[in-house]
Amino acid sequence: MEAILSARNLDLYYGQTQALKGVSIDIPAREVTALIGPSGCGKSTFLKTLDRMNDLVPGVTITGSVQYRGKEIYAPDVDVTWLRKQIGMVFQKPNPFPMSIYDNIAYGPRTHGIRNKAKLDEIVERSLRGAAIWDEVKDRLKKSALGLSGGQQQRICIARALAVEPDILLMDEATSALDPISTSKIEDLIADLKNSYTIVIVTHNMQQATRISDKCAFFLLGELIEYGDTSQLFSVPKDKRTEDYITGRFG
Repeated sequence: MEAILSARNLDLYYGQTQALKGVSIDIPAREVTALIGPSGCGKSTFLKTLDRMNDLVPGVTITGSVQYRGKEIYAPDVDVTWLRKQIGMVFQKPNPFPMSIYDNIAYGPRTHGIRNKAKLDEIVERSLRGAAIWDEVKDRLKKSALGLSGGQQQRICIARALAVEPDILLMDEATSALDPISTSKIEDLIADLKNSYTIVIVTHNMQQATRISDKCAFFLLGELIEYGDTSQLFSVPKDKRTEDYITGRFG
């Protein structure tokens, strides 16, 4: 298994409070890895260390190592803009920009210097198709993305992330604000996307983790308790705490 992302002895503090404790994990390419565990156990914090989103939080201290394709992402010479082009993020709440559907998708490519209209048209169509929403919006590309339903807005956000051709997609509870039908569409989409992308998702929904992930990591109080194939982790967990969590005895 070739790891595309690796963390070693990763500690993270918010001020004096330790939120991650010695996390070490290898995330394989072109698979879906789910991070599960009770609220406040470090899943989203860990996800945000993978594209340095925690840099934006005041008072954060990070020690240990995170490598993307063998490169230390916290090294002083790493260009964070470059890193976030490689590693895209989709958040819990759909957050399309208050502009047209077209401009939402073209935003990233334009930031990276693409000005040619034919090229942008091509990227917008490819990204919307990639996010399985092209047929629903192709006749209203000039209309505001804020006029779409929550599920459609979330797929626009996925398309916006795909537009800069990332290597990895991070999804932080990307379906928790959506209804079951929209959730199911996004789960189908994730299953398609893993043919081309490495996907790391945070989910509270254990059924979702079993449905769509290949690998699963169980976090508790900032520690990575257990990590392995999803089918194995849910059927024969190695750690009693994992078993207690997935059978609903706590959490």
